[in-house]
Amino acid sequence: MDLLDNELWATFLGGAVKIILQVLLVFIGFFIAKAIGQKLINKSFERMSKTRNMHPGRVQTLLKLSVNVFSYILIFILITIIVGIFGLDIAPLIAGAGVVGLAIGFGAQGLVSDVVTGFFVLLEKQVDVGDYVTVAGIDGIVEEVGLRTTQIRSFDGTLNFVPNREITTVNNHSRGNMQAIVDMSISYDDNVDEAIRILQDACNEVAAEDPAIKEGPDVLGVQSFGDSDVVIRIIGKTENMEQWRVERDLRLACKKALEDHNIVIPYPHQVNINKTSS
Repeated sequence: MDLLDNELWATFLGGAVKIILQVLLVFIGFFIAKAIGQKLINKSFERMSKTRNMHPGRVQTLLKLSVNVFSYILIFILITIIVGIFGLDIAPLIAGAGVVGLAIGFGAQGLVSDVVTGFFVLLEKQVDVGDYVTVAGIDGIVEEVGLRTTQIRSFDGTLNFVPNREITTVNNHSRGNMQAIVDMSISYDDNVDEAIRILQDACNEVAAEDPAIKEGPDVLGVQSFGDSDVVIRIIGKTENMEQWRVERDLRLACKKALEDHNIVIPYPHQVNINKTSS
């Protein structure tokens, strides 16, 4: 009896070790295939970007999507092989999964909507990696466009995962040149025509030294009247994502120019009146 028990234990342990080794080899093969596949995909897109002269953002968008799809396929193959190692018939499992999938299909409508919307976002080239967009009330830079979610990095550093089904309206601020808008204030006592001439000269100097400025900047004239100031608007066109830096440079140059010509930028004053009893 003891001899039989020992043989059973030896058989059991031998089978367990064999299964563990097979699973281990499968996982090793999985990670090797994943690394090689990702490397081949990266090289393919590098070659594509050079030969087809594709936009870098578009290349990154398709690259990350291809890597995600490749990873999903590898995971499915991994699960299939492991199930086979344990001696389970994959056909009934797939059939059962189909029945379960049909049962929960109504609950997975959101997932299907994510995938379909993501497909059309990619097909219509609405956004690319690196674009500055406004989506679902979120402003930021697109970091990844996936089958289910789109990742947008806000300017404060927050990474937002937006389900694709919530992408109903896309405001893409990165298509074409951007506008730099600067409002400068002068007092009612200053000469408006002289201030406009001074501001235009300052804008011309900035434009001559900054290749990111593609048009203007032009002083349009009086934009509005404040409580203590006259607001003059300046507009220019810049390269994508350079508009904020150009606006800062214009404000600094215009402020210095106004100060050099003794034109003071007004600011609110508070006057205290003390009433003394007679």
